Amino acid sequence: MKRILLVAVGVCVAFIACLGQLPLGQIWDKAAGTASPAGAGLSNDKIIAGLKEALTVSTGKAVALTGRPDGFLKNQAIKILLPDKLRTAEKGMRLVGMGPQLDELEVGMNRAAEQATPKAKQIFVNAVKQMTINDARGILTGGNTAATQYFKRQSTAELTAAFTPIVHQSLVNVGVVKQYEHLMQNSMAAPLLGKDAFNLDKYVVGKTMDGLFYMLGEEEKKIRTNPAAQTTALLKQVFGKGL
Repeated sequence: MKRILLVAVGVCVAFIACLGQLPLGQIWDKAAGTASPAGAGLSNDKIIAGLKEALTVSTGKAVALTGRPDGFLKNQAIKILLPDKLRTAEKGMRLVGMGPQLDELEVGMNRAAEQATPKAKQIFVNAVKQMTINDARGILTGGNTAATQYFKRQSTAELTAAFTPIVHQSLVNVGVVKQYEHLMQNSMAAPLLGKDAFNLDKYVVGKTMDGLFYMLGEEEKKIRTNPAAQTTALLKQVFGKGL
């Protein structure tokens, strides 16, 4: 039981090093008991609650960064670009005056992603609730994006199901479907995409998840390496000045 408790403490401190003002390099000392144990005197349940709260806060930040206007469109790291095959013909299409249609298509895809991403918040919360001690140990001993990989394993199927109808409706609402159908009539674009070979909804959903997990990974890296001083009441109690 003591080992389980220490692993949970280590994971939580690792993932919210910033929240407890503790450099990642000291985590193993804390977990191994060579320094004053974090949360001394607190129950195992409270330590686990702290871990889950930390993960919930962190995923919430990633969702907030992406699920807002320009969360995808103005972030060059995750902006959804035209499909590769369409970009092959992009220069020629712009030369014949189809630049505005291409631009509207790109903006519409990113808007669809921004509208879908907020659905991830509750899905991530559910994944946190299902986390086991072995999952926590894997996050602690894994790389800088071990928690992100956990969420990817646990949530990809559910995210796909949640995002797909939102993305489709958004693409319809902003006229992307009509724009795409118009582009498909272009002699330069149609042969490259193929009428039945490309699913625009699937493309945008996939890129939406890529962007979300990228931002979650970046958030995890910062939390592991860049101490800060913000926390919740529970985390103050579990990982406060006693650290």
